[in-house]
Order: sequence, then C-alpha cells, then structure tokens
Amino acid sequence: MLLDEETLLSDGEVDSFLGRHETGVISLAQEGRSYAVPISYGYDSSHRRFYLRLISNPESEKREFLQSTPHTRLVVYEEDDPVYTSVVATGTLSEISRDELTVEHIEQYGEAKRPLFEIWGESLPALNVRLYRLDPDELSGRRAEMERDSDSS
Repeated sequence: MLLDEETLLSDGEVDSFLGRHETGVISLAQEGRSYAVPISYGYDSSHRRFYLRLISNPESEKREFLQSTPHTRLVVYEEDDPVYTSVVATGTLSEISRDELTVEHIEQYGEAKRPLFEIWGESLPALNVRLYRLDPDELSGRRAEMERDSDSS
C-alpha cells in the first residue's frame, strides 16, 4: 500500500467520529510494562471526555494496572477502503465511585454497547466492576487515503 494523502481531523470531525463509534482499544502503561484490551465507551462531546466501565477479577492484569492509575491511551479506528480513520486520546483514568455517580454519568455509560450493570446467574463476588472517566490531555485524529498496490503478489 502506498500512502496517498493524510489529513488531520478538526475538533468537530473528531467529536463526530467518536460519537459514531462505541468501541476502541485502551492501553495502560506502568513501569515499562503495557496492557491493551478492547473496550466499549460512551463519549461526551460537549466536555470531550470518555466514560468506561471496566470489569476485572482478582487475578487479572487489568486490575493490577488499574490500581496503579496508569497513563492511558485510547485508540478508536475504522477502515472504509480506501480510507483509514483513527482518533487517539491520551491521559489518566479517573475512577468514579458509586457515591459520586449521577444521572448524567449513567446516561454517558449508557452510550457504551455493553449495559452499565449486568445480571449474573450466580454471585460473582470477586468480579470488580469500576466506572472510569478519561479526560484526555491530548485528543487528535487522522484520516489517510491509501492507494492499493496493484502488484501485491
């Protein structure tokens, strides 16, 4: 593939793109180690912040990373051949305790594909469901149109 053209997205284009999507990949980093996992999110374009519900169990790497308030990067992308679009948000996750939970928070979490609360057939006491907000320090997007190399054999 040859790069034909790359364009930075405006703030409005970034907000529109994030509003149309509900999933991405979040990566967490601490002390030279990283962890990445696909997630669903709610996006509040008026405040340009993300809402995430992250579930982990006692043995999970995710729980270990989340307990350390790691530096975070969220990547949301799509391919609509020949156009590739991606948005990257970087910052630190802030946990929202159940005591602080407001109707506005619940509405934002409701934008994510997975429901805010799930009903389990049996008790799972070790399951840790935590609600987070990501207020990005940086939020940027790019669109690239790729020209397919006709001689790819």
